[in-house]
Amino acid sequence: MPTILINGYKFRFYSSDVNEPPHVHVIRAERVAKIWLNSLEIASNRGYNKPELNKILKLIEENENKLLEAWHEHFDR
Repeated sequence: MPTILINGYKFRFYSSDVNEPPHVHVIRAERVAKIWLNSLEIASNRGYNKPELNKILKLIEENENKLLEAWHEHFDR
């Protein structure tokens, strides 16, 4: 499972998500959120507060090309 580390957050892709639109699972400590890459919508959240989610969304926006490239590298084989 590909994982990209950005500012202490793990941005992870799961192979079982192959039939879903591009998204990341953002993991830090016991917290996890699923965020759609194209729309920056939060699909699910377990443990992150609003300020931290905003920080994560900003990191995704700043690294969108890198994350989408990694997604396509993994799933478009």
